[in-house]
Amino acid sequence: MHSICSQATTVPRSNFAVDSRSPTLALSKPINLRLCGLRKEAFGFSGLTHSCSSRVRCSSRGHSKKISASAGNNGTPPKSFDYDLIIIGAGVGGHGAALHAVEKGLRTAIIEGDVVGGTCVNRGCVPSKALLAVSGKMRELQSEHHMKALGLQVSAAGYDRQGVADHANNLASKIRSNLTNSMKSLGVDILTGVGTVVGPQKVKYGKVGFPDNIVTAKDIIIATGSVPFVPKGIEVDGKTVITSDHALKLESVPDWIAIVGSGYIGLEFSDVYTALGSEVTFIEALDQLMPGFDPEIGKLAQRVLINPRKIDYHTGVFATKITPAKDGKPVTIELIDAKTKEPKDTLEVDAALIATGRAPFTNGLGLENINVVTQRGFVPVDERMRVIDANGNLVPHLYCIGDANGKMMLAHAASAQGISVVEQVTGRDHVLNHLSIPAACFTHPEISMVGLTEPQAREKAEKEGFEVSVAKTSFKANTKALAENEGEGLAKLIYRPDNGEILGVHIFGLHAADLIHEVSNAIALGTRIQDIKFAVHAHPTLSEVLDELFKSAKVKAPASSHGPVDAVVCLVDAYDKERFADESLANVPFLILGNKIDLPYAASEDELRYHMGLTDFTTGKGKVNLDGTNLRPLEVFMCSIVRKMGYGDGFRWLSQYIK
Repeated sequence: MHSICSQATTVPRSNFAVDSRSPTLALSKPINLRLCGLRKEAFGFSGLTHSCSSRVRCSSRGHSKKISASAGNNGTPPKSFDYDLIIIGAGVGGHGAALHAVEKGLRTAIIEGDVVGGTCVNRGCVPSKALLAVSGKMRELQSEHHMKALGLQVSAAGYDRQGVADHANNLASKIRSNLTNSMKSLGVDILTGVGTVVGPQKVKYGKVGFPDNIVTAKDIIIATGSVPFVPKGIEVDGKTVITSDHALKLESVPDWIAIVGSGYIGLEFSDVYTALGSEVTFIEALDQLMPGFDPEIGKLAQRVLINPRKIDYHTGVFATKITPAKDGKPVTIELIDAKTKEPKDTLEVDAALIATGRAPFTNGLGLENINVVTQRGFVPVDERMRVIDANGNLVPHLYCIGDANGKMMLAHAASAQGISVVEQVTGRDHVLNHLSIPAACFTHPEISMVGLTEPQAREKAEKEGFEVSVAKTSFKANTKALAENEGEGLAKLIYRPDNGEILGVHIFGLHAADLIHEVSNAIALGTRIQDIKFAVHAHPTLSEVLDELFKSAKVKAPASSHGPVDAVVCLVDAYDKERFADESLANVPFLILGNKIDLPYAASEDELRYHMGLTDFTTGKGKVNLDGTNLRPLEVFMCSIVRKMGYGDGFRWLSQYIK
């Protein structure tokens, strides 16, 4: 990665808004990835109906009234609202939040200053997948050995650059249109213009040269996303020195292109350019290529994706100055040593792609009006995406999702965060487990991952005092992969042998991006290895790679007949704890959540997993036998059934499930 890892800066907001596509494994650093979290509505299918939620009263208010902006009363929350929810930014995160809000019965508006779809649809996930689809086909057709192994004979493969570019552009247009239509059909008001927070629960929006309008909402979500980050000293002309935004238009295929940054974005574009005939030079600030990947997977990926192709690289160097081609002169790149800062080399190439990460798109949001100060451009939030002001206090009714908060720069993470926020504002507390969110790099073959890398897992284990084990399986042993003549690949499982907890899984191989979701869902649901290894996978399929992976893990804890249990979970407050007189509970620890006695579902399963580190538990509504499981209740809370039975009888009933 280039030198900007610790130098993300705020990017001025012009008359457009964007959304997430690129994640970061080190959550405070912008890295390269284009990933997508589009719902099925993007492809023209809608299973939603605009109906009331059982928890939320549907609004009967009409469309918002257009009012000219005024500075007066900006610090006072309005007494009535134009909308239940306003979302600033119509990218994947904003779109996901808007559709879920409608499903919950909220009157919803979304503000967009450019085009619906944000970065992902227009300048990221979607068009890049179109280009990568072409590169994948080209690689197959160009591989005489691969074709011959399948008994096929193909004449020399070629391509039409404009046709490839049109394919990417047409796909983006189709998805953008479907997104727009899906929101309109469900009753989401799309307000055109740049959105700015002018006070509590109050937003203005408008186009340059036109009067602003003010709208109010009970809750506001910021979903403005990010833009490509360009370090100082690099001059982008959009022709010979470009960002991913320009590269996706495929206006040219240079003979020799330098890619600054070897993360996800750089790696994917190297796949595209080399398939179309370019030579590529990577410029990477760290000592190894592909930082952020699990090191073992990174080494294998380099052997397959870098070494056999027309790619060379410079590691441990910064590109301090890049000058576009001009007057017949090539693009020049000045390199210095990343550690000593001494001049190292000067490259002359046909073009340079800057793939040094993403920067939050948050300037001009009006955050100063509500005493919020960004951190390196990112809007500070808590685990529930609630915005935090300069004094460390939560800003009421204001949330921020996606790249703009920097927690995890993935389009589908932004969408998940938006859905989580909607759950909260409609009465159900929800905390998203970011360790269960998968990521993927769509090279050929693909790379995917979820959870921790092996070094991260071992660091965590050392701090918390548990063992870490690793299991691996090869695609070479998979029938379907061999049938496709695609046996190059590896799946790696990082886990706790004492209790079977999945800490991370990393896959390199055919359709890795599709395979990872079985693991992602297992982590999200708290499924342990000793239970998931009994799952049945169709034969012959690539999913058997994971089947073999789980079966090869050596877990000491037995499989549970009732489902694994880590805790008996109920709700209490400090006052109720003082009333516990039953000696059987004398040594049981408590976690005080506040007075939630009358809200039996106030602590959701996701919330408990996140805050307590739990993966599986029972709410005490059914009898659970903990004998032989080597598990104990970690925390005990009071649930509605205990209260209904009475404190004495209720806790005597509960105590029978506590070992």
